[in-house]
Amino acid sequence: MVRNNIKILNLKENEHLELKKSISELKEGIKSITAILNKHGKGEIYFGVKNNGEIIKQDISERTLRNISRTISENIEPKIFPEIEKLGEDSHEYIHISFEGTETPYFAYGRGYIRVADEDRQLSAKKLKEMIIKKEIYKSSWDSEPSELNINHIEEHVLKSFVDKASLSGRLPKTKSSVNNILKKLKLEKNNRLTLAAKYLFTNKHNLEVQTAVFAGNNKITFLDIKKHIGNLFFLLEQSENYVKEKMNWKVEFKNFKRKEIPEIPLRALREALVNSLIHRDFNNPKGNEIAVYKNRVEIYNPGTFPEGLTPLDFIKNEEHSYLRNPLIAEMFYLTKFVEKWGSGLKRIHEECKENNVKVEFKIIKTGVVTVFYRNRSTSEKTKYSKKEIGTKTVGKTVEIILTLIKNKPQITIKEISSHTGLTRRGVEWNIDKLKKERKLKRIGPARGGHWEITEYE
Repeated sequence: MVRNNIKILNLKENEHLELKKSISELKEGIKSITAILNKHGKGEIYFGVKNNGEIIKQDISERTLRNISRTISENIEPKIFPEIEKLGEDSHEYIHISFEGTETPYFAYGRGYIRVADEDRQLSAKKLKEMIIKKEIYKSSWDSEPSELNINHIEEHVLKSFVDKASLSGRLPKTKSSVNNILKKLKLEKNNRLTLAAKYLFTNKHNLEVQTAVFAGNNKITFLDIKKHIGNLFFLLEQSENYVKEKMNWKVEFKNFKRKEIPEIPLRALREALVNSLIHRDFNNPKGNEIAVYKNRVEIYNPGTFPEGLTPLDFIKNEEHSYLRNPLIAEMFYLTKFVEKWGSGLKRIHEECKENNVKVEFKIIKTGVVTVFYRNRSTSEKTKYSKKEIGTKTVGKTVEIILTLIKNKPQITIKEISSHTGLTRRGVEWNIDKLKKERKLKRIGPARGGHWEITEYE
């Protein structure tokens, strides 16, 4: 827009954009560039434009542009490569610079700055530390670096199983490619070496372990069972999940004569927590993952720091994006649908537990992160029991189910009752003997060809 021979641009300073009247403000402009990079990773700056968008008349030569490029290069660390262009026409010329970068924190003249609204403020020591930690941990792509292993160390059956699951999920096209081509396509091979991600995903050539244990009380004084699991990440996930499923309590409900087992910890939340503990762990830390089953809770621990300055609540509220410590490993779990969506893990666990009235807590401790599922003991004493106990306890409702089955089909067999109730054959026979002794049930005729008769049924 031109008004009284004055050209006005529709621009206004904000967190992504800075306006400078002339090249004499280049030093301040460079500070603005680093401040915007440290806050947003990209932005724009104009020279020769007032805060109201008015273009200031000035001469801009190619030498001026080269001088700007050189000054930026010499005074911003890490180095960036901005696009610098002269725009406008005649006496209404101005300079536009667009820039971007991911190597935060950036420094101008040896100091760090951060953008707040349309101002550039010097970085505090605390904020600078947070940015350095994020850079080292979450942007280093550690797992994409080559390991000491070559392609011959791959366990082909594990890779094939992964490809089948990923194809079935619809997130990876079906392929009959060679192992080498699959690894290259998935970026799991580098310089003829397996990446660190491939090493932990598809080989056993490492010392990564998960320790699982059951304790008698609510502390680690007395343990009832303890195991160590060593293997690839998919194997460790399977072993961890099976262990908790076996050791936790299950509630059994019957509906329309069909038996349904309900776990005290929602299985989707359990798997999400286990996957998180594996893909977000610090693989440089020799300490293993741990799963502890106490009388009042189940704890899932992994070594590795939580994003500096953030809390689990930030992710539960969807106020923060996911920070992936090991993005390539996380990508492989995503392809198999063990991970549904980046950054949603804690939120999914929280919502699943809330829906099932299970208390869950996420603890950040000095050595790592712990997900705690609390067990409802008052309920479990009455209605929940482990899978191993099913068939050895007579529950009033189970007797009622057996009598109902017999009433509807007097010729029903022990095997059929077992199938409907989930009890073992011995468990069914124990219940029937009890009913006979209580004179509520008797057998008419032989085992084959006879039938049951209910003598007392309410």
